[in-house]
Amino acid sequence: MQDTDDRRMTATGRIALDRRSVVIGGLALLGTARAAVAGAPEAIAVVPRIARLSPALGRMIAPDAVIETIATGIRWAEGPLWVEAGQGLGAYLLFADPAANIVRRWRKGGHATPFLDPSGAGGTDPKRVREPGANGLALDHAGKLLIANSGGRSIDRVDLVTRRREVLIDRYRGKRFNSPNDLHVARDGAIYFTDPPYGLVDGDASPDKEMAINGVYRWTRGGGVELLDGSLTRPNGIALSPDERRLYVSVSDEVAPRIMVYDLDSAGLPGNARVWLDAKPMKARGGAGLPDGMKVARDGTLVCSVPGGMMILTPEAEPLGLISTGAPIANCAFGERGSALYLTANDRVLRVPLRPGWQG
Repeated sequence: MQDTDDRRMTATGRIALDRRSVVIGGLALLGTARAAVAGAPEAIAVVPRIARLSPALGRMIAPDAVIETIATGIRWAEGPLWVEAGQGLGAYLLFADPAANIVRRWRKGGHATPFLDPSGAGGTDPKRVREPGANGLALDHAGKLLIANSGGRSIDRVDLVTRRREVLIDRYRGKRFNSPNDLHVARDGAIYFTDPPYGLVDGDASPDKEMAINGVYRWTRGGGVELLDGSLTRPNGIALSPDERRLYVSVSDEVAPRIMVYDLDSAGLPGNARVWLDAKPMKARGGAGLPDGMKVARDGTLVCSVPGGMMILTPEAEPLGLISTGAPIANCAFGERGSALYLTANDRVLRVPLRPGWQG
């Protein structure tokens, strides 16, 4: 696809640290300190738990909710996506394993089985490509699967019935992407996506890296690819608010882990960049992982990966709860018509029951 450059912009704006970040840092680790394994913060805790940081969490998750493990034995679980119905199989969950180059499918009452193998690029050199498979997953408005293809360095589209794949975009201004990580489809069909270097063995130093930046982009049919922000070191998870007036982007930076927010104009382009959540206090207190994937509910509630687990917050970044396992939780997805939350938690996938009708 041809790139557009007349509307290219690097988002700017005053970066304002939210006073809530210090509070959240202390609260989050209350829910993870006991779960982490001493001396090995990346190890899996035996029992996932929910730390209730506000009574308001009860509207979403009942006090007696039990977290279920639905799949295990995964190298690195990522990109969960609930498909409400398809192929006469009823509803199901898809999730990626970028390192193993597989997308698996799970249905209630069954087991996870391979759905796409390979899910990304086949035949890559493991000395150069760290994650050959699919990462983030989404559905377009025609019901086709969109893949942030880390190994293929592209955004792909796959027919869920035939499994036929096409490369939608793989370049910006003639240069290959690094390793697309996550994506979000807007109401008008535009695709917002992030492009860190995680799929490349040497990251920024990889000889295969063609761009100096790690960008946040938007693709529109007929309009090509626009760079929205080229200043972030490690852009990762991405999501729009329900009214599509805000764009959220996680930054998985070891030194400055945070979640950014941008105000979107009527053309869907961002400005007024600022820190929505400073995750540095959580990381400093030993929380496993970094800001990663996220999802926004219909009522604006955010579920965001942070150091220490998966945090549930209001649109004002007030913490409601933290789901922890003692290891990183990479991403999440709402499913079952809003009555379940699925978490890709390192080597496993978790299901959290939600109160029926909690989003109104």
